[in-house]
Amino acid sequence: MTQALTLAPGFSAAHAQLEGITDVLVRDGFAIIPQLLDPTSCHALAQECRALQRAGEFRPAGVGRGEMQQVRKDIRSDQIRWLSRDDCAPTQADYLALMEGYRQSLNRQLFLGLMDFEVHGALYPPGSFYRRHLDQFRGVGERTITAILYLNEDWQAEHGGQLRIELDAQGNTLEILPEQGTFVTFISANYWHEVLPATRERLSLTGWFKTRSIGGVLPLS
Repeated sequence: MTQALTLAPGFSAAHAQLEGITDVLVRDGFAIIPQLLDPTSCHALAQECRALQRAGEFRPAGVGRGEMQQVRKDIRSDQIRWLSRDDCAPTQADYLALMEGYRQSLNRQLFLGLMDFEVHGALYPPGSFYRRHLDQFRGVGERTITAILYLNEDWQAEHGGQLRIELDAQGNTLEILPEQGTFVTFISANYWHEVLPATRERLSLTGWFKTRSIGGVLPLS
């Protein structure tokens, strides 16, 4: 399904960048865009998430799905709050519109058949982590493309909190600092990854583009 996009000021340039990364995604399996969104928009998104936190809307994240889901703080110790178009704040709605544009672009250029986007705010208190994992649940292939936007102002290397992505079976890894405005996207089924502990609070919008059935996995070169 394709719908007309209405993007807020500051989001149109981001949309143009997302339109241009599909070749990188096919070639490498992942793409990184520093400063996809401007600091003002990122600050507004962070403030909206923290308002939800103050209202008690964030909950300890679980692992697994359905009846098998459980809170395992030895595996992940972040807090999350799912976002939806029905109850999101204004800048969150702008971000969802941007991701709808990205979904349409992926479908138009790569024929992935992506039907939906699910996203949550992910807040990691100091010392929190998420152990090595895949973004697809075992035996379920709906999550096809992962999309992460970081919202952390003035993040420095000494703060930690890197996203560590395993690039291959030989143990080569890539570590990405969760700097404000950085956008990371990758093929969900292809990359084991983990979130390393940080010395300060770490905040992101983490989401997945989904199909209705197993499939939509892109080949790696």
